[in-house]
Amino acid sequence: MSRQIVLDTETTGLSPENGDRIIEVGCVELLNRKLTGRNLHLYINPERDSDEGALKVHGISNEFLRDKPKFAAIVDELLDYLSGAELIIHNAPFDIGFLNKELERLKRGRMSDHVSGVIDSLALAKEMFPGKRNSLDALCGRLEVDNSGRTLHGALLDAELLADVYINMTRGQDALGIDMASQSESDHRLSSAPALDLSTFALQPVVVSESELAAHEALLADLDKASKGKTVWRKHEPLAAAVA
Repeated sequence: MSRQIVLDTETTGLSPENGDRIIEVGCVELLNRKLTGRNLHLYINPERDSDEGALKVHGISNEFLRDKPKFAAIVDELLDYLSGAELIIHNAPFDIGFLNKELERLKRGRMSDHVSGVIDSLALAKEMFPGKRNSLDALCGRLEVDNSGRTLHGALLDAELLADVYINMTRGQDALGIDMASQSESDHRLSSAPALDLSTFALQPVVVSESELAAHEALLADLDKASKGKTVWRKHEPLAAAVA
């Protein structure tokens, strides 16, 4: 079973090396690319004030965070939740840098010690949409994900939006997946169905237009790009050409 966690953080500023800290973590769980509803949302007392620029981005006041638990108090809950999962993060180096710094302070290793891997959805988007804006808002608009409720950045809301964006960006993987249980039931029904004499059917040839062929090739190219060149049909194209 594939378990992925879409994760986002909000912070007091831009530099963990200069003492900026995490103030919010939002996580959304996917099992086999399906939302489970088992999410995690934590506010954290950063033990310092947010920069003015960061406050304008996330809108979480210093006063609001005063009585929230410190990172040391939530680290076990967070790591237990993330344990063994693959993380999906937009601009992953930023969030991972902050998380690694928090773990370093507590001598708890690095994120790579606790998760199976990290997918940077920003890097994926740049491969799929080169030369275009690939912020979360831009991707929501491009992929028709409703982000009308996003007036300020919030870790859980952004993680929920990113989950929808990621599923849309990689939808080709869904289309190529097979539900083995459903396939087994279908095979059983077919094997018990009465045989048909296909010689009685007159089949009409289907003529494909140039525009339809071009649209088909464009779709195959999108799927190939989303899978980073791992699509089966591309691997067999040289063989098919040789046979033809």
